[in-house]
Amino acid sequence: MQPVLLNDFKRQWSEIGAEVLRAVEGVGASGWYVLGEQVKRFESDLATFWGLSEAIGVASGLDALEIAFRVLDLRCGDRVLTTPLSAFATTMAIVRLGGVPVYCDTDANGLLDLDRAESILAADPGIRFLLPVHLFGQSLDLDRLAGLQERFNLWMVEDCAQSIGAEWAGRATGSVGRLAATSFYPTKNLGAIGDGGAVLTNDAELAARVRRLRDYGQSAKYRHDEIGWNSRLDELQAAILAEAVLPRLRDWTRRRQEVAAAYTVGIQNPSVRVLRPPTGSTSCEHLFPVTVANREHFEAHLKTRGIATGRHYPILIPDQEAMVGTKFEVRGELERARELAGSEVSLPIHPQLRAEEIDRVITAVNEWSLPD
Repeated sequence: MQPVLLNDFKRQWSEIGAEVLRAVEGVGASGWYVLGEQVKRFESDLATFWGLSEAIGVASGLDALEIAFRVLDLRCGDRVLTTPLSAFATTMAIVRLGGVPVYCDTDANGLLDLDRAESILAADPGIRFLLPVHLFGQSLDLDRLAGLQERFNLWMVEDCAQSIGAEWAGRATGSVGRLAATSFYPTKNLGAIGDGGAVLTNDAELAARVRRLRDYGQSAKYRHDEIGWNSRLDELQAAILAEAVLPRLRDWTRRRQEVAAAYTVGIQNPSVRVLRPPTGSTSCEHLFPVTVANREHFEAHLKTRGIATGRHYPILIPDQEAMVGTKFEVRGELERARELAGSEVSLPIHPQLRAEEIDRVITAVNEWSLPD
């Protein structure tokens, strides 16, 4: 029985391989491999897709977050309100600059609890930065985020690593913060064949500084205005993304949404809770998370049916070993975040998933029952 994978890169290659090879040939023939016309082209195309004026390619999603906060002058000791339920890079970007993460609980969907965030900000005006994560492909309430940014005079960076193509009431994620960061890690909806990321903004001055910082802090060749990074999206990945992946993204997103809709209708197991986007959010369906009371038993059941699963994320960030000796704060109990960390399972969802595989997943989930 052929396994049902979380991501099927072999099928993806069969779809895009010829165009990827043409892109590689074009870059090789050009003789220009770093920060050339392919990066410029992809940045322009990505900004247009996103509906923002500026996109700046960097080496990874982590670098995108870190550079964004450096541009906003995050300094040692500055506190950043954020979520405990995310990829570790969300926190790494803060602590590598000397910032102090301040963790707030999530809502039932795993998104930052904006009611609690508002209470924390009202009680502590010393918090100047906000890092919300649009988790699983779902959009946080952008109107609420914009209101918090304005009311508390915050410097906000939106983590959009999982939310390219997601919207709140027709408005794209990443459009309300001073800056947004995204990732092109291969598992992402807009994934490279390697690594990469981007910073997005509508502020031309901030964009210019991002471009300096990604390239050793240079404003011109051998003119270094500040200490920067070596964090450049290379020409090969830019060409692959521009020619083979980005033109397919809308269709691939629609396919992900079709798969999610089929799961939502088909999964009728009272022991399985499907985490669907909040009202107002149009998800790009990066992941399809469910929660169960006995995760190990559920995963083992699906494995016997040849169905892969994932966990996002089984250990809260403040509980990670790397945080021992690292300064951070936790405001209130992280009840919902801990519950999700202990019970979430991600089901296969990708554009190359076949109809019969969707049915297999639904049937397997509905057949599962809690052990006695």
